[in-house]
Amino acid sequence: MRPPGIGLELAKQCARNGFDLLIAADDPAIEEAARELRSLGVLVETVQADLATLDGVDKLCAAVKGRPVDALLANAGHGLGHGFLDQDFQEARHVIDTNITGTLYLIQTIGRGMRDRKQGRILITGSIAGFMPGTYQAVYNGTKAFIDSFSFALRHEIKDSGVTVTCLMPGATDTEFFERAGMEDTKIGQGKKDDPAMVAKVGFDAMMRGDGDVVAGWKNKLQTAMAAVTPSGVLAEQHRKQAEPGSGHH
Repeated sequence: MRPPGIGLELAKQCARNGFDLLIAADDPAIEEAARELRSLGVLVETVQADLATLDGVDKLCAAVKGRPVDALLANAGHGLGHGFLDQDFQEARHVIDTNITGTLYLIQTIGRGMRDRKQGRILITGSIAGFMPGTYQAVYNGTKAFIDSFSFALRHEIKDSGVTVTCLMPGATDTEFFERAGMEDTKIGQGKKDDPAMVAKVGFDAMMRGDGDVVAGWKNKLQTAMAAVTPSGVLAEQHRKQAEPGSGHH
């Protein structure tokens, strides 16, 4: 049984609070997730699409069929371990296209409808990784720095529109992330992680309050506070010790 991701846990939070759901993923397992969510008593529709592509985002938006979207939870994202020069560029590009390009296109497309109606909530899954250079995870951390920054800017661009923008910034969370990123042999991949259900509840509650940002977990709050006053070169070296291939065996 695969561990639930933050996205599934966010969907559960929405369902428990009475939101009907339109969920998307590039994996056939989305149907299994939909069955679980329907058991919470809400309508659940699925779209199997790669949200790294504009076509995939268009497919998801078409499934909305013009209905008003009360909340958009932009959570699609994945990582990639190892040194940048050793990575397959198409894999690195897929991280960028998923975490940034597809995410921004989805937010713009749905966000315009929200602005026209003068109501809506947008929750973007950023990461505390955006606060530090990601040695051996350089592309992923770079995308999260972009997303963290973008979410603050968008929030202030539309602050008087009736639409709220919240950035959820988790730390290492107990999901398939590290396995999919090829980072199971790293110190961070083998270390203690946060519960995705806790992370999702923190994010959902912040979205419902209209908060601008929220860091899930006290250790992560401490880490982001430290990152704000630590030179980038020191942060990059600290990240190397956590994410270097094989570091989990030292």
